[in-house]
Amino acid sequence: MPDPSDRPAPIEALAAGVAAATRGTDLDDAIGTLVASAIAGLGAQSAMVSLQDPDRPDPELTLTIGLDEAAQAAAVAAVRDPSHPLTVAGRDRTEIRGGATVALPLIVTRAGVEEPLGAVAVTFADAAAADAADGSYLRLLADVAALAVDRARLASTVAERSEWFERLAHTDPLTGLANLRTISRVLELELARAGRQGGEVSVAIFDVDDFAALNTAAGRDGGDDVLRSVASVLAGSVRLVDTVARSGGDEFLLVAPGSAGATVAQRVLEGVAQLPPTGGRSVSVTAGVARFPTDGTDAESVLAAAQAALERARSEGRGRVEATD
Repeated sequence: MPDPSDRPAPIEALAAGVAAATRGTDLDDAIGTLVASAIAGLGAQSAMVSLQDPDRPDPELTLTIGLDEAAQAAAVAAVRDPSHPLTVAGRDRTEIRGGATVALPLIVTRAGVEEPLGAVAVTFADAAAADAADGSYLRLLADVAALAVDRARLASTVAERSEWFERLAHTDPLTGLANLRTISRVLELELARAGRQGGEVSVAIFDVDDFAALNTAAGRDGGDDVLRSVASVLAGSVRLVDTVARSGGDEFLLVAPGSAGATVAQRVLEGVAQLPPTGGRSVSVTAGVARFPTDGTDAESVLAAAQAALERARSEGRGRVEATD
């Protein structure tokens, strides 16, 4: 056991751990530094931390300090015992002293309700050393560890929500395709790139034929299923460089770098034609295709040309592709 005179002062050791826990971005590193600093100040031999995952029924041993590989494996098996101090402290939310080990729960309070996060167990050389350990110091260790865990989980939740809102801002919630806002930006960027490089961009507008009648026959849920199926065909028919979006109630938009828009559109029509009937009606789409810079020199004019081509295709029947003149 290390000479007590070589130990860092307990408060200094804990201060170093608190700094790591409050300033660090990685939970494992923060908790590891905090617990390691604390047991160094206490002169303990080892420590273990278990955390309660909100998505799992049982806590998991997530950190050990001062244990070799064999002892770590033994600890994993030991904490499965319902009577192990670490397990009891986390389950019963109370401090447990058993022999050379002191275990404390990790708890935060929200709106007056305690929320258990796990437990920390510190093991000393013997029971006498454990009994002599400063209880206030150990409780402070548990409280700071709980705050570090809670802080990391809140940060993770914020990041997940931010990602969700970002995705929501750019995708159509019904079909999962890009929304009009996103593909409008994609179109602007592709036209700018093509203009610089002297290239072409194809734009296709797809309209589900007689969707109002189909929606009436199949019901709203059936109509939504049709839109999702058409979106799936679109997503599976285009190239990696293409972008597809739901641009309106029953309209979809394709932005395809190059001049292959009509070819891709025809592939989409053929795929949609294979969909099973809904509400006793077959499913088909009609498409209009235009190209930059032949049919327009900006997004507005190219989209207008594609819309005009779509109107011509509609006038000639269902399930057709019409390109600009």
